[in-house]
Amino acid sequence: MSYQDIDEQSLAELCSNADTKAGDELYRRYAARLMTLCRRYSSNSDDAKDLMQETLVKALDKISSFQYRGEGSLYAWISRIAINRAVNDIRRHRWRFIPLGTRFEDMTPEPTEQDMSCIPREKLLDLISSLPAERRAVFNLYCIEGYSHKEISKMLGISEKGSAGVLAKARKQLKEKINEEVGRHN
Repeated sequence: MSYQDIDEQSLAELCSNADTKAGDELYRRYAARLMTLCRRYSSNSDDAKDLMQETLVKALDKISSFQYRGEGSLYAWISRIAINRAVNDIRRHRWRFIPLGTRFEDMTPEPTEQDMSCIPREKLLDLISSLPAERRAVFNLYCIEGYSHKEISKMLGISEKGSAGVLAKARKQLKEKINEEVGRHN
């Protein structure tokens, strides 16, 4: 049997039966994409690799609870495990938010499409990864994963306004880093 040719539902079933070759195939199929996701939530490559490996181990351990919902649902399920692990780690460290007593106006110029096209994807991941943990988490959850501030507030145990404030600071910091990268200063 060629494991490369089986659909993800069959792959999940084989993994739930402790088929080691199926586990190897799961790793082959999803490790690179999962590493990219983990890199966004981690401050460095080693932490991202640890998160990816912990996620895959947990996924294989819990694969019998996976419910197939169509093509792509296995990766979606695995990525949700990674996000939950990253968010739980952040919550465990009990980071604090400073209440936004005053509004701040971000005067940092927005990077242009041309600016963005000059920066390699790996460098953008590095810039996101260089954000402090809480900013990185809120940025990823809101901008990349598509969660609302209400959902993020429940996940992280903060207020919706706190989530919005952290996102504003993350966006400002990223804009500054991107502008610095392309040699544009405000």
